[in-house]
Amino acid sequence: MRRKIQNRSLFAKKRSSNGGFKYWLILLGTLLCFLYGGIFLIPVVPGKSTGEEAAVYRAKISPHSSLAGIAGQLKEQGLSINPFVLHVAARSLLLSSKLKPGTYLFPMGASLGQILLQIAKGDRVRESVAIIPGMTIWQLRNLINSHPAITHQTTKMSNKELLQNLNLSYPSDEGIFFPDTYIFDTEESDLNVYRRAAQAMHKQLTQIWDQREANLPLKTPYELIILASIIEKETGRLSDREMISAVFMNRLNKGMPLQTDPTVIYGIGPKFDGNLRKTDLRKDTAYNTYMHKGLPPTPIAMPSKESIFAGAHPAKSNALFFVAKGDGSSHFSESLKEHESAVDQYQRKITPKSGANSR
Repeated sequence: MRRKIQNRSLFAKKRSSNGGFKYWLILLGTLLCFLYGGIFLIPVVPGKSTGEEAAVYRAKISPHSSLAGIAGQLKEQGLSINPFVLHVAARSLLLSSKLKPGTYLFPMGASLGQILLQIAKGDRVRESVAIIPGMTIWQLRNLINSHPAITHQTTKMSNKELLQNLNLSYPSDEGIFFPDTYIFDTEESDLNVYRRAAQAMHKQLTQIWDQREANLPLKTPYELIILASIIEKETGRLSDREMISAVFMNRLNKGMPLQTDPTVIYGIGPKFDGNLRKTDLRKDTAYNTYMHKGLPPTPIAMPSKESIFAGAHPAKSNALFFVAKGDGSSHFSESLKEHESAVDQYQRKITPKSGANSR
């Protein structure tokens, strides 16, 4: 009998223990429901949710902010944030280390959980600036200086000071920024945009220079940028770039002047009115490739990847001349006689005589 009584007593204790566990489990579940319900149901962003995309509230989070710092910044900007609740919510949602700085557009009436998930995803306001192939440094600086969403640190810097702040040792800041679209956060420093563009150019230039054709009349990667910038300004047609590169390579190898108008125009500077005159070709500037042999001292624009590649991989050709045909393409010639005939045909609109050397 005693054994049965003892067994019943143990069974009762076991049932009592299971009941306590279930009680605490239910209590915990209830608390979690209240917690997550509060996080996702109670609005912290001012205004009512209308379902319209335009109904948003703008708020900014500074870089390197702690949870307390984020809570304080959001509260100062008008959100109904309790620092302790935000801390608990971020921890419980496993988002405390994933919250990203930036400017955010929160839906009106959004809950704490909604904005925390949005901040963790980095779904913030982004801006962009596009460096177009063929753009000159003064065009690029004007573009960035006038961008309303950038923090302007370089506006009053000279070109030399800009290079110094970027820790670059090029002779000029022309041509060294890679053409691309750069995405950035609002109020990001313009110096960061320049830095990223310079790093992108260095990466592309290094890769292409390392795989260049052998025996090119180019001594340094910087000379490749110079040549590529001229190719960029001479044509917008991809199929002609390697042939134009071949013309310039052949001229460099023979010691002939490049005789390219874009370098002369660059030497005139921003005051160029779009009309290149004969008097301009006689002005002795460092960029007048009619008067001076070899490459000009610096690039004349921001070259694209395609132009850099063409500079490193010229076509196999003996051409020494080319002339625009008027449709975006060029006619290439190996002799002056053929070239003059092509100029008559495409520029002067003179019909070549029968048997004339033209194509």
